[in-house]
Amino acid sequence: MPGPKPNHEIWTRLQLDDEGGLPLYQQLREHVLRMIRSGQLEPGGALPAERLLSELLGVSRLTVRKAFDSLVAEGVLVRRQGSGTFVARRFEQPLSFLSGFSQDMRARGMEPGSRQVRRVLGQATPEEALALSLSPGASVARITRVRTADGLPMAIESAVLPAEFVPDPEAVGDSLYAYLKARGLRPVRALQRLRAVAAPEEEARLLGLAPGDPVLYIQRVSFLSGGRPLEFTRSHYRGDRYDFVAELRAEP
Repeated sequence: MPGPKPNHEIWTRLQLDDEGGLPLYQQLREHVLRMIRSGQLEPGGALPAERLLSELLGVSRLTVRKAFDSLVAEGVLVRRQGSGTFVARRFEQPLSFLSGFSQDMRARGMEPGSRQVRRVLGQATPEEALALSLSPGASVARITRVRTADGLPMAIESAVLPAEFVPDPEAVGDSLYAYLKARGLRPVRALQRLRAVAAPEEEARLLGLAPGDPVLYIQRVSFLSGGRPLEFTRSHYRGDRYDFVAELRAEP
């Protein structure tokens, strides 16, 4: 879904000072951050092309490029080849509803996607067997995917399920929940734990982060209506693009 088009007028009002104490690219970077915080630049909104912005501000294109590069590296801006530079979207995921990633993204008007990393059958580890109430060494399906929204990497999901539920991991498409639903398997509740961790090397590479960057780590066990565990998923979410929201109510 395209975001708001660039408003050139707000850029012409910016004042960059050669004697301001900060390099010009850092001044521009701070201006962009302030405009995002104030709502002048909306999530998904386009920024002017670097050449045009350099003309509007009377600075070199290299100055604009350095400012944009630093914000892209922090996840504040995103570049899309052939389209330009945009304010990164942040996504809110309510914690009170059990839904799949694809469903969440479509509800926000985004196009969900997946890049398959690993789809194999193997033996359950002690942790996996305990989470899924399986015998030690039982056969399980492991499915690891990079989850995307409008092409932007959002999370790495590693799902483990009893092999009887997913006998052929290669048959799972972009949506694991759609695959399970087609087989008559519907999770009705889940237990979820969240904590901040340093991104492991492989996950950081797949998410476009530096190893050790902070990410949100989530463990989830979902259950069928009869109480049997269906899925044990471990995920790493980009904290700069995703917020989890919980509604709290006072005790009666």
